[in-house]
Amino acid sequence: MRDKGVLKYHGPCKACGSKDNKAVYEHDNGELSAYCFGCGDYAVEDNPVTSNKKENNMSLFIIGEIGINHNGDLEIAKELIDVAADAGADAVKFQKRTIDLVYTQDFLDGTRESPWGTTQREQKEGLEFGLNDYTEIDNYCKEKGIEWYASAWDLDSQLFLRNYNLKYNKIASPMLTNFELLNAVAEEKKYTFISTGMSSMDQISNAVEVFRKHNCTFELMHCNSSYPMNPLEANLNCIKSLREKFKCDVGYSGHESMGYLICTTAAALGATSIERHITIDRSGYGSDQAASLEERGLDRMLRDVRLIDTILGDGTKKIWPSEIPVMKKLRDNS
Repeated sequence: MRDKGVLKYHGPCKACGSKDNKAVYEHDNGELSAYCFGCGDYAVEDNPVTSNKKENNMSLFIIGEIGINHNGDLEIAKELIDVAADAGADAVKFQKRTIDLVYTQDFLDGTRESPWGTTQREQKEGLEFGLNDYTEIDNYCKEKGIEWYASAWDLDSQLFLRNYNLKYNKIASPMLTNFELLNAVAEEKKYTFISTGMSSMDQISNAVEVFRKHNCTFELMHCNSSYPMNPLEANLNCIKSLREKFKCDVGYSGHESMGYLICTTAAALGATSIERHITIDRSGYGSDQAASLEERGLDRMLRDVRLIDTILGDGTKKIWPSEIPVMKKLRDNS
Protein backbone atom coordinates (compact mmCIF):
# COMPACT_ATOMS: atom_id res chain seq x y z
CA MET A 1 0.00 0.00 0.00
CA ARG A 2 2.93 2.39 0.63
CA ASP A 3 6.21 2.77 -1.29
CA LYS A 4 9.43 1.75 0.39
CA GLY A 5 11.22 4.96 -0.54
CA VAL A 6 14.56 5.75 -2.16
CA LEU A 7 17.67 6.28 -0.05
CA LYS A 8 18.66 9.94 -0.40
CA TYR A 9 21.56 10.37 2.01
CA HIS A 10 23.07 9.53 5.39
CA GLY A 11 23.18 12.23 8.02
CA PRO A 12 23.50 13.11 11.71
CA CYS A 13 20.93 11.91 14.24
CA LYS A 14 19.63 14.53 16.65
CA ALA A 15 18.46 11.85 19.08
CA CYS A 16 21.85 10.22 19.74
CA GLY A 17 24.32 12.65 18.16
CA SER A 18 25.85 10.19 15.68
CA LYS A 19 27.31 11.80 12.56
CA ASP A 20 26.14 9.48 9.79
CA ASN A 21 24.01 6.69 11.26
CA LYS A 22 20.72 8.24 10.10
CA ALA A 23 19.41 7.02 6.73
CA VAL A 24 16.96 9.38 5.02
CA TYR A 25 14.48 8.08 2.43
CA GLU A 26 12.25 9.95 0.00
CA HIS A 27 8.85 8.46 -0.87
CA ASP A 28 6.49 8.72 -3.82
CA ASN A 29 4.36 11.31 -2.04
CA GLY A 30 7.42 13.54 -1.53
CA GLU A 31 7.80 12.89 2.18
CA LEU A 32 11.06 12.05 3.87
CA SER A 33 11.52 9.43 6.57
CA ALA A 34 14.61 8.78 8.63
CA TYR A 35 15.88 5.85 10.66
CA CYS A 36 18.98 5.88 12.86
CA PHE A 37 20.90 2.61 12.92
CA GLY A 38 22.68 3.81 16.05
CA CYS A 39 19.81 4.44 18.45
CA GLY A 40 16.78 3.18 16.57
CA ASP A 41 15.11 6.59 16.38
CA TYR A 42 12.50 6.81 13.61
CA ALA A 43 10.84 9.97 12.34
CA VAL A 44 8.96 11.45 9.44
CA GLU A 45 10.87 14.56 8.41
CA ASP A 46 9.85 17.76 6.69
CA ASN A 47 10.61 17.78 2.99
CA PRO A 48 11.36 21.22 1.52
CA VAL A 49 9.25 20.20 -1.49
CA THR A 50 6.16 18.84 0.27
CA SER A 51 5.12 17.76 3.75
CA ASN A 52 1.96 16.00 4.86
CA LYS A 53 2.57 14.12 8.08
CA LYS A 54 -0.98 12.78 8.31
CA GLU A 55 -0.30 10.35 5.45
CA ASN A 56 1.74 7.25 6.26
CA ASN A 57 4.88 7.10 4.18
CA MET A 58 6.00 3.54 4.71
CA SER A 59 5.05 0.34 2.92
CA LEU A 60 3.17 -1.09 5.92
CA PHE A 61 -0.28 -0.03 7.04
CA ILE A 62 -0.57 -0.58 10.80
CA ILE A 63 -3.90 -1.12 12.54
CA GLY A 64 -4.43 -1.12 16.29
CA GLU A 65 -7.36 -3.52 16.79
CA ILE A 66 -9.33 -2.20 19.75
CA GLY A 67 -12.14 -4.63 19.01
CA ILE A 68 -14.06 -5.16 22.24
CA ASN A 69 -11.08 -4.57 24.54
CA HIS A 70 -12.70 -1.28 25.58
CA ASN A 71 -15.19 -3.36 27.63
CA GLY A 72 -17.98 -0.93 26.82
CA ASP A 73 -16.12 1.99 28.42
CA LEU A 74 -15.73 5.02 26.14
CA GLU A 75 -12.85 6.39 28.21
CA ILE A 76 -10.90 3.14 27.76
CA ALA A 77 -11.62 3.35 24.02
CA LYS A 78 -10.17 6.86 23.94
CA GLU A 79 -7.14 5.74 25.92
CA LEU A 80 -6.53 2.97 23.37
CA ILE A 81 -6.93 5.46 20.52
CA ASP A 82 -4.25 7.54 22.25
CA VAL A 83 -1.97 4.49 22.50
CA ALA A 84 -2.32 3.72 18.80
CA ALA A 85 -1.99 7.32 17.63
CA ASP A 86 1.03 8.03 19.83
CA ALA A 87 2.76 4.87 18.61
CA GLY A 88 2.30 5.94 14.99
CA ALA A 89 -0.38 3.47 13.87
CA ASP A 90 -2.36 4.38 10.78
CA ALA A 91 -5.79 3.36 12.08
CA VAL A 92 -7.73 1.80 14.94
CA LYS A 93 -10.45 -0.78 14.41
CA PHE A 94 -13.56 -1.69 16.36
CA GLN A 95 -16.18 -4.45 16.05
CA LYS A 96 -19.90 -3.78 15.57
CA ARG A 97 -22.69 -6.29 16.18
CA THR A 98 -26.48 -6.28 16.28
CA ILE A 99 -26.81 -8.75 19.13
CA ASP A 100 -30.16 -10.24 18.18
CA LEU A 101 -29.01 -10.86 14.60
CA VAL A 102 -25.62 -12.36 15.40
CA TYR A 103 -26.69 -14.68 18.24
CA THR A 104 -29.67 -16.97 18.79
CA GLN A 105 -32.19 -16.32 21.53
CA ASP A 106 -31.23 -19.58 23.26
CA PHE A 107 -27.60 -18.48 23.34
CA LEU A 108 -28.43 -15.02 24.67
CA ASP A 109 -30.55 -16.54 27.42
CA GLY A 110 -27.63 -18.69 28.53
CA THR A 111 -25.75 -18.15 31.75
CA ARG A 112 -22.53 -16.12 31.79
CA GLU A 113 -20.99 -14.22 34.66
CA SER A 114 -19.64 -10.83 33.61
CA PRO A 115 -19.28 -7.27 34.92
CA TRP A 116 -22.71 -6.55 33.40
CA GLY A 117 -24.75 -9.42 34.80
CA THR A 118 -25.30 -13.17 34.67
CA THR A 119 -26.50 -13.82 31.08
CA GLN A 120 -24.88 -13.94 27.67
CA ARG A 121 -27.16 -11.10 26.55
CA GLU A 122 -26.00 -8.80 29.33
CA GLN A 123 -22.37 -9.55 28.52
CA LYS A 124 -22.77 -9.00 24.77
CA GLU A 125 -24.80 -5.82 25.18
CA GLY A 126 -22.29 -4.50 27.69
CA LEU A 127 -19.55 -4.68 25.06
CA GLU A 128 -21.46 -2.75 22.37
CA PHE A 129 -21.21 0.95 21.55
CA GLY A 130 -24.15 2.87 20.07
CA LEU A 131 -24.57 5.93 17.86
CA ASN A 132 -23.60 8.51 20.48
CA ASP A 133 -20.52 6.50 21.45
CA TYR A 134 -19.29 6.08 17.89
CA THR A 135 -19.97 9.73 17.12
CA GLU A 136 -17.70 10.64 20.02
CA ILE A 137 -15.12 8.11 18.79
CA ASP A 138 -15.34 9.61 15.30
CA ASN A 139 -14.71 13.11 16.61
CA TYR A 140 -11.92 11.97 18.90
CA CYS A 141 -10.08 10.15 16.12
CA LYS A 142 -10.26 13.29 13.99
CA GLU A 143 -8.71 15.25 16.86
CA LYS A 144 -5.94 12.66 17.18
CA GLY A 145 -5.30 12.49 13.42
CA ILE A 146 -5.91 8.75 13.12
CA GLU A 147 -8.38 6.81 10.96
CA TRP A 148 -10.94 4.45 12.45
CA TYR A 149 -13.20 1.78 11.03
CA ALA A 150 -14.97 -1.36 12.20
CA SER A 151 -15.74 -4.92 11.19
CA ALA A 152 -19.50 -5.40 10.96
CA TRP A 153 -20.81 -8.80 12.00
CA ASP A 154 -24.22 -8.37 10.36
CA LEU A 155 -25.86 -6.30 7.64
CA ASP A 156 -27.55 -3.85 10.02
CA SER A 157 -24.20 -3.08 11.61
CA GLN A 158 -22.67 -2.36 8.21
CA LEU A 159 -25.54 0.00 7.43
CA PHE A 160 -24.97 1.64 10.82
CA LEU A 161 -21.33 2.34 9.92
CA ARG A 162 -22.50 4.33 6.90
CA ASN A 163 -23.34 7.12 9.37
CA TYR A 164 -19.64 7.94 9.28
CA ASN A 165 -17.26 8.97 6.52
CA LEU A 166 -14.90 6.02 6.96
CA LYS A 167 -12.07 5.30 4.50
CA TYR A 168 -11.91 1.56 5.14
CA ASN A 169 -14.05 -1.51 5.63
CA LYS A 170 -13.17 -4.82 7.23
CA ILE A 171 -14.47 -8.34 6.73
CA ALA A 172 -13.88 -10.39 9.88
CA SER A 173 -12.96 -14.03 9.34
CA PRO A 174 -16.33 -15.39 10.58
CA MET A 175 -18.09 -13.21 7.98
CA LEU A 176 -16.06 -14.42 5.00
CA THR A 177 -18.90 -16.72 3.90
CA ASN A 178 -21.73 -14.23 4.55
CA PHE A 179 -22.43 -13.21 0.97
CA GLU A 180 -25.19 -10.75 1.84
CA LEU A 181 -22.70 -8.82 3.96
CA LEU A 182 -19.86 -9.24 1.43
CA ASN A 183 -21.97 -7.73 -1.34
CA ALA A 184 -23.13 -4.84 0.85
CA VAL A 185 -19.54 -4.00 1.79
CA ALA A 186 -18.20 -4.38 -1.75
CA GLU A 187 -20.93 -2.11 -3.10
CA GLU A 188 -19.49 0.73 -1.01
CA LYS A 189 -16.22 0.45 -2.98
CA LYS A 190 -14.09 1.43 0.01
CA TYR A 191 -10.67 -0.16 0.49
CA THR A 192 -11.49 -3.37 2.38
CA PHE A 193 -9.33 -5.60 4.54
CA ILE A 194 -10.51 -9.23 4.36
CA SER A 195 -9.37 -11.60 7.11
CA THR A 196 -9.01 -15.24 6.10
CA GLY A 197 -8.92 -17.16 9.39
CA MET A 198 -10.60 -20.61 9.50
CA SER A 199 -11.17 -20.41 5.72
CA SER A 200 -10.22 -22.62 2.79
CA MET A 201 -8.76 -21.35 -0.47
CA ASP A 202 -12.10 -22.04 -2.16
CA GLN A 203 -13.97 -19.94 0.40
CA ILE A 204 -11.45 -17.12 0.05
CA SER A 205 -11.75 -17.33 -3.73
CA ASN A 206 -15.53 -16.98 -3.51
CA ALA A 207 -15.18 -13.85 -1.36
CA VAL A 208 -12.56 -12.35 -3.69
CA GLU A 209 -14.92 -12.92 -6.61
CA VAL A 210 -17.56 -10.75 -4.91
CA PHE A 211 -15.17 -7.82 -4.48
CA ARG A 212 -13.83 -8.08 -8.00
CA LYS A 213 -17.38 -8.24 -9.35
CA HIS A 214 -18.10 -4.91 -7.66
CA ASN A 215 -14.71 -3.45 -8.64
CA CYS A 216 -13.94 -2.86 -4.97
CA THR A 217 -10.27 -2.63 -3.96
CA PHE A 218 -9.36 -5.12 -1.26
CA GLU A 219 -6.48 -6.61 0.68
CA LEU A 220 -6.48 -10.11 2.10
CA MET A 221 -5.15 -10.65 5.62
CA HIS A 222 -3.63 -13.96 6.60
CA CYS A 223 -4.60 -14.98 10.12
CA ASN A 224 -5.45 -17.82 12.46
CA SER A 225 -8.76 -17.44 14.30
CA SER A 226 -7.77 -19.02 17.62
CA TYR A 227 -7.28 -16.71 20.64
CA PRO A 228 -4.47 -16.78 21.46
CA MET A 229 -2.95 -18.40 18.39
CA ASN A 230 -0.50 -21.25 18.78
CA PRO A 231 2.76 -19.96 17.19
CA LEU A 232 3.20 -23.39 15.56
CA GLU A 233 0.07 -22.61 13.52
CA ALA A 234 1.21 -19.18 12.27
CA ASN A 235 2.02 -20.57 8.79
CA LEU A 236 3.26 -17.21 7.55
CA ASN A 237 4.20 -18.61 4.15
CA CYS A 238 0.48 -18.33 3.43
CA ILE A 239 1.18 -14.63 2.85
CA LYS A 240 3.11 -15.58 -0.26
CA SER A 241 0.58 -18.24 -1.24
CA LEU A 242 -2.34 -15.82 -1.05
CA ARG A 243 -0.43 -13.10 -2.88
CA GLU A 244 0.53 -15.43 -5.73
CA LYS A 245 -2.93 -16.99 -6.09
CA PHE A 246 -5.05 -13.85 -5.89
CA LYS A 247 -2.57 -11.26 -7.25
CA CYS A 248 -3.33 -8.78 -4.48
CA ASP A 249 -1.80 -7.21 -1.40
CA VAL A 250 -1.76 -9.48 1.64
CA GLY A 251 -1.48 -8.36 5.25
CA TYR A 252 -1.33 -10.18 8.58
CA SER A 253 -3.83 -10.07 11.44
CA GLY A 254 -2.19 -11.44 14.58
CA HIS A 255 -3.86 -13.11 17.56
CA GLU A 256 -0.73 -14.49 19.23
CA SER A 257 0.24 -13.92 22.85
CA MET A 258 4.03 -14.14 22.37
CA GLY A 259 4.83 -10.50 21.69
CA TYR A 260 5.30 -9.32 18.13
CA LEU A 261 7.98 -11.55 16.59
CA ILE A 262 5.44 -13.10 14.23
CA CYS A 263 4.30 -9.64 13.08
CA THR A 264 7.90 -8.63 12.37
CA THR A 265 8.43 -11.81 10.40
CA ALA A 266 5.23 -11.18 8.45
CA ALA A 267 6.54 -7.75 7.51
CA ALA A 268 9.81 -9.29 6.32
CA LEU A 269 7.80 -11.70 4.16
CA GLY A 270 6.11 -8.80 2.42
CA ALA A 271 2.91 -8.25 4.40
CA THR A 272 1.40 -4.92 3.37
CA SER A 273 -0.54 -4.42 6.59
CA ILE A 274 -0.25 -5.55 10.19
CA GLU A 275 -3.25 -5.68 12.51
CA ARG A 276 -2.77 -6.39 16.22
CA HIS A 277 -5.18 -6.25 19.11
CA ILE A 278 -4.21 -3.63 21.67
CA THR A 279 -5.18 -3.35 25.32
CA ILE A 280 -4.59 -1.34 28.45
CA ASP A 281 -4.03 -4.52 30.48
CA ARG A 282 -3.44 -8.01 29.07
CA SER A 283 -4.71 -9.51 32.32
CA GLY A 284 -7.99 -7.60 32.17
CA TYR A 285 -11.50 -8.94 31.58
CA GLY A 286 -12.20 -10.22 28.06
CA SER A 287 -11.40 -13.06 25.69
CA ASP A 288 -9.10 -10.96 23.48
CA GLN A 289 -6.95 -9.31 26.14
CA ALA A 290 -4.28 -12.03 26.42
CA ALA A 291 -3.73 -11.98 22.64
CA SER A 292 -3.18 -8.21 22.64
CA LEU A 293 -0.26 -5.81 22.94
CA GLU A 294 -0.03 -3.20 25.66
CA GLU A 295 1.31 0.31 24.96
CA ARG A 296 4.99 -0.57 25.25
CA GLY A 297 4.62 -3.66 23.08
CA LEU A 298 2.83 -1.70 20.35
CA ASP A 299 5.52 0.99 20.42
CA ARG A 300 8.24 -1.62 19.96
CA MET A 301 6.33 -3.49 17.27
CA LEU A 302 5.87 -0.36 15.17
CA ARG A 303 9.52 0.56 15.64
CA ASP A 304 10.68 -2.84 14.42
CA VAL A 305 8.25 -3.46 11.56
CA ARG A 306 8.89 0.04 10.18
CA LEU A 307 12.58 -0.86 10.17
CA ILE A 308 12.07 -3.93 7.96
CA ASP A 309 12.02 -1.87 4.74
CA THR A 310 15.31 -0.24 5.66
CA ILE A 311 16.95 -3.54 6.61
CA LEU A 312 15.87 -5.24 3.38
CA GLY A 313 17.09 -2.34 1.27
CA ASP A 314 16.73 -2.05 -2.50
CA GLY A 315 18.81 -5.12 -3.42
CA THR A 316 21.51 -3.10 -5.20
CA LYS A 317 25.00 -4.06 -4.10
CA LYS A 318 26.99 -0.94 -3.29
CA ILE A 319 29.92 0.33 -1.26
CA TRP A 320 28.51 2.42 1.57
CA PRO A 321 30.21 5.66 2.64
CA SER A 322 30.77 4.09 6.05
CA GLU A 323 32.79 1.28 4.42
CA ILE A 324 35.28 3.52 2.58
CA PRO A 325 37.57 4.26 5.56
CA VAL A 326 37.58 0.53 6.40
CA MET A 327 38.33 -0.37 2.80
CA LYS A 328 41.26 2.05 2.69
CA LYS A 329 42.61 0.61 5.90
CA LEU A 330 42.23 -3.10 5.16
CA ARG A 331 42.89 -3.31 1.40
CA ASP A 332 46.31 -2.61 0.04
CA ASN A 333 45.00 -1.83 -3.45
CA SER A 334 42.10 0.43 -2.39
